[in-house]
Amino acid sequence: MAVDLKVAIQYALCVNAAYGIAPGDLTNHAGQMMAIGNTNYNVVATIYGNDLATDINPNRANLIVSFGLILQAPAGDVVIAIRGTEGIWEWVHDAVFGHVVCPVMAGAGHTDDGFTAMYLSLRMGTDTNSATVVKALPGLAFPRAVSSLTIAGHSLGGALVTLLGLDVAANTAFKTPAVYSYASPRTGDSQFVATYNRIVPNSLRFANRLDVVPGLPPVALGYDHVNTLVDLNPGLEVKLDALCRHILTTYLYVMGKMAGVPGLPLNPECKFL
Repeated sequence: MAVDLKVAIQYALCVNAAYGIAPGDLTNHAGQMMAIGNTNYNVVATIYGNDLATDINPNRANLIVSFGLILQAPAGDVVIAIRGTEGIWEWVHDAVFGHVVCPVMAGAGHTDDGFTAMYLSLRMGTDTNSATVVKALPGLAFPRAVSSLTIAGHSLGGALVTLLGLDVAANTAFKTPAVYSYASPRTGDSQFVATYNRIVPNSLRFANRLDVVPGLPPVALGYDHVNTLVDLNPGLEVKLDALCRHILTTYLYVMGKMAGVPGLPLNPECKFL
């Protein structure tokens, strides 16, 4: 899959729009218009789910939060944008990375237990009996014919869109989704990765080389990364701070600088002084 940084920036901005909705805001934004980057999108649906359980905060998994948006551009491209969670830092601190059998496709190896539980909770309403994203996707009220499907996520949302991309390609009529992940941790084992790379060839994984999250869970515990890496080098302009190296605004800044796209500044507190 060819890398077009301007396209990658546009999809990252869609994820940034998902971050713009507070996790506790359970409003269904369907029917609204959102100006994101260079495109005016129709909001088709809001995505809800349970947050990430950690040893530090096991009750986080009982929280129902807003996780993302399903958008459609005027030309018909559908974008599923999924944000990350503050719980990622608790997960890093836990350093407990359990395997479970990947539930989205037989023979697809093993995936991280926390990410998998979160993925299975993603749904189209706040009620626990609401349809999952994959089951609801074919019947959603898209304003126009769907020309393509792109799935994008940042941080823990990168792991979720990796699972979603495989699920969509294997189990829906949308057989050729494009997946863009930013700052994603490793999602599964080598068998999962081999299956994903075969079923979802249109996949780009953007990783800041000084970001700790893409380095976890460790390869030594049987985890691996899916294709295809786009290496981002923040240089010395970004503060040597774990959060600054990980947040989406830093990724947007670095991609914007590489692509010559203005108007994507670093957070002031993340500038290297």
